[in-house]
Amino acid sequence: MIYKRKQDWMAAPRKRVLLFGMSGLGKTHLSNTLRATGDWFHYSVDYRIGTRYMGEHIVDNFKSEAMRNPFLANLLRSDSIYMGSNITFDNLAPLSTYMGKPGDATKGGIPFAEYARRQEQHRDAEISALVDAVPFIARAQNLYDYAHFVCDTGGSICEVVDPENAADPVLKTLVDHLLLVWIKGGAEHAEELEARFACAPKPMYFGPDFLTQLWSDYLSDNNVQEGDVDPDDFMRFAYRRALDHRLPRYRAMAENFGVTVDATDVARIKTPAEFDRLIADALDAR
Repeated sequence: MIYKRKQDWMAAPRKRVLLFGMSGLGKTHLSNTLRATGDWFHYSVDYRIGTRYMGEHIVDNFKSEAMRNPFLANLLRSDSIYMGSNITFDNLAPLSTYMGKPGDATKGGIPFAEYARRQEQHRDAEISALVDAVPFIARAQNLYDYAHFVCDTGGSICEVVDPENAADPVLKTLVDHLLLVWIKGGAEHAEELEARFACAPKPMYFGPDFLTQLWSDYLSDNNVQEGDVDPDDFMRFAYRRALDHRLPRYRAMAENFGVTVDATDVARIKTPAEFDRLIADALDAR
């Protein structure tokens, strides 16, 4: 840990943190709050994935859909129109759309093999985007003159690192340069996240072994074949499992390499000074 005590954090002229936890618990809210002061550089892992590493895949998917329309197909072949992804920190829909959901094509699903292939692409992209955070620390300071750095990670970070292995290359790179901060939700947060997700199921990344087990269990439990799977229903099923699956992995990351803060406290943060006190208290508690 680059800050071991409260005093280390409070005295640091340049603060560097990585926020992790389930999506919806305040990582981006907190990052935006810090960025708004003008002193913090906000590095979004999901944005980096969607622009630097998955951008071509996303646009090719747009083009594939457009090619089904004869009018648009002719314009694409003649380079008469341009297609691009308007992905932003607050709108990651282009990335989600590409990731897709497995199941019945008439309900918007894609074949499971294709879904798994895109999942693997995302895994590679997420690992690269996480490691990229380190050179961006120097870039933020040297190029843009930002004093502090916050890395806003996706909920699946715990799926692409080994939380129990100090030699994990991705985790070691991050720990050597950033303070890992777990935003921990309680039972009430889990219920709220699940209810929110149930209303609008979104694509998400799962580790390969976990995904294989999810898919097998869903087909067995519902006695359905791949082509009959309701994509949204599968995602709801998978999300419920993911909440339980990720909790011990997040906890291990925090206990072994970082600190823990409560999502309720994070929601109250309005200023960098309040954030400083939150992290200082977390270091004291550790």
